[in-house]
This record gives sequence, C-alpha cells and structure tokens, in this order.
Amino acid sequence: MTWYALQHKPAQGDRALDNLQNQGITCFYPKITVEKIKAGKRSKKLEALFPGYLFVHLEQTDPMWAKLRSTRGVLRVVGFAGKPAAIGDEVIQHIEDSLHAVADVGGIKPGQPVELSDGPFQGIDAIFKAYDGEERAIVLIQFMQKQQAISVSVGAIKGR
Repeated sequence: MTWYALQHKPAQGDRALDNLQNQGITCFYPKITVEKIKAGKRSKKLEALFPGYLFVHLEQTDPMWAKLRSTRGVLRVVGFAGKPAAIGDEVIQHIEDSLHAVADVGGIKPGQPVELSDGPFQGIDAIFKAYDGEERAIVLIQFMQKQQAISVSVGAIKGR
C-alpha cells in the first residue's frame, strides 16, 4: 500500500477524516499544539501541520478510490497529469517521528531552572514562573537573601 495526499474543503479536515475512517480507510492527519496570544491571553490550540491536507493509505487497485471524491469534506486527490501522487512511507514515518520529538520537547515550564543570557541580569540563574504577554516572562531570582520576581524579555531566557 502507498500513501497519497487528499485536499479537504476549508475547515472540514476533521469531518473528512471521520468520514474516511468510517469507510475503513487508513488516514494520517498530523496536528500540533500551537500557542497563540489573543487579547493579551495565551491559549493552546491543536492545528493541522499541513492546513488543507490529509493522507490516506491505499492500494491503486482498491475500490475505495471511487468513493474518495464523494466523501464529505474531501475536495480532491492531489496528483499530477491526472494520476494520484504517491508519497513514500519514509516521508510519513519522518513526519510522525518529528511530531513525537516536538511533543516531547515542549516549552519552558513553570518551576524550571533557567539562565538569563541578556540584559542587566545576564549570567544569573533563575526559576521560570510564567509568561507575561507575548514578549516578556516573569522569573524568580535570588536577590538580597530573598526571592524576587522580575520581568525579562523571553529572548533573554535560556533553559538548562
């Protein structure tokens, strides 16, 4: 079997995925968690890695090909010169591996030790507390025998 790309209708990727899976077709619809800032508030949202596209695993002789274009949510099969474009298994495997690697890394988490690499506090060890808007973060530093919260540029933080 080979992987092929399908283009789905705008904002109907999940619908296309559900309908294809209900027909017994093996699908791959890679999504990643994206952090967005709207009205000064951070929120995490799951978004498609390839907006507008998903992948199906089929044989060229499979009778399901006739049903693909009429599946709700599916716009067309991606192809060239009237033939579906095959995608190698190694490409899909690389995408899956990359998604797992990104999920394992994540971002800086509250309580994580960091080092300040820029500004007046350069070289000082700190503890990450929280993000403060889009470009600032609050960290805790030890100053005058007391833990102080300071606001620094996100670019000045280096994870340890």
